[in-house]
Amino acid sequence: MVAGATTAPLAVEWDADHAVTELYREHYRPLVRLAALLVRDHATAEEVVQDSFVAMHGAWRRLRDPNKALSYLRQAVVNKARSVLRHRAVVEKHAPKALPDAPSAEHGALNLLEREAVIRALRKLPTRQREAIVLRYYGDLSEAQIADAMGISRGAVKSHTSRGISALRSVLEQTT
Repeated sequence: MVAGATTAPLAVEWDADHAVTELYREHYRPLVRLAALLVRDHATAEEVVQDSFVAMHGAWRRLRDPNKALSYLRQAVVNKARSVLRHRAVVEKHAPKALPDAPSAEHGALNLLEREAVIRALRKLPTRQREAIVLRYYGDLSEAQIADAMGISRGAVKSHTSRGISALRSVLEQTT
C-alpha cells in the first residue's frame, strides 16, 4: 500500500490511468508543496509535479513494484526540481542584473518575517543540505524515504541534514 494512502494497494492489474489518478488524488498537493520548497516558485512546482505524473503514467508498465509508485514520484519531483534549478542558474548567470525589489507591505507581520528569514537561510544552503532539510521537516519524510528520493544513502541524509541544521542555526542567529 502506498504510504499515507487510504485506498487499496496499487495492484499490478490496475491500468496506468486508474493508478495515476488515485496517486494524483492522494498526493498531488504534498508533492507540490515539496517541489515549491525546492524550486521556490509555486507555478514551477506545479509544472514539476505535473511532469512527474506524466512520466509516471508513461512508465507505469516498466514500474517493477507499483506499490513504490509514490517513492518513484518523489524521486522524479526531486530530480525535476534539480533540473529546473540548474536551468535557472544558467539563465540567471547570463541575465542582466536587476535592481532589488522593494519590500512589500506584508513584511511588517512577524510571522512573515520569521518565515522569510528561514527561507532566506534555506536558500544559502548547498543544494543537497537544502533538499534533505526540506524533505525531512517540510515533507515529513523518514531518512529512508529521503535517501530514496535523493538517490543517496541514509548516512548521507543524516550528514546533509545535520550540517544543514547547523548552518541554518548559524545564519538565523546572525539575523537576530
